[in-house]
Amino acid sequence: MSVIYVLLAISIIVAVLFFAAFIIAVKNGQYDDSYTPSVRMLFEDELVKTKTSDQKPNLNKSTEKISN
Repeated sequence: MSVIYVLLAISIIVAVLFFAAFIIAVKNGQYDDSYTPSVRMLFEDELVKTKTSDQKPNLNKSTEKISN
């Protein structure tokens, strides 16, 4: 039974260490993305274009059914 208490204490210490490392990394800007915003305008928004073109015929069909 005492082994469980020892393992629980060790796991809590390890979890606190990993959490502290994560907080330090966030404060130092480790996860800041400085590359993507500069090249975002070069990407084409094909998914947005196909979604809007798919929605337009559906709206026209629904309005035709209502008007008929």
